[in-house]
Amino acid sequence: MTGVPAGGVEGLDHVAITVADVDVTLDWYERVLGAERLYDDLRRSGVIPVALLQLGGSRLSVHAVAAPAAPHAVRPVAGSADLCFRCRGPVESILAGLAAARVEVVEGPVDRPASNGVMGRSVYLRDPDGNLIELLTTASAPP
Repeated sequence: MTGVPAGGVEGLDHVAITVADVDVTLDWYERVLGAERLYDDLRRSGVIPVALLQLGGSRLSVHAVAAPAAPHAVRPVAGSADLCFRCRGPVESILAGLAAARVEVVEGPVDRPASNGVMGRSVYLRDPDGNLIELLTTASAPP
């Protein structure tokens, strides 16, 4: 056997994205997805090198393309991420919230399988850097 022992990985702790403007990104994720900023005072004072957002049980680490935190991807570029967030409630509520926030849906709703094997409904949109954001709900799962 090689690598991490079976059952050793519990899941993702966080995902890091590289962005052109950290503050614009933080504002968008707060306004559109209801994200909560964490330790923003420490980031602004330089104690920690990245911005942190909490979205339900998921954490997003936001890195500036001009000064990515080390270590980082070999070629960190803004707009290269494809993220899926699991959402509560029916897809109609998600669509209504996006319309209220004046966010364009680029695709959906479409049927998609969730990581737990349950079929769900997804809508796709883009953040300020062009990252693809998928919002998936199983609350209104197709038959």
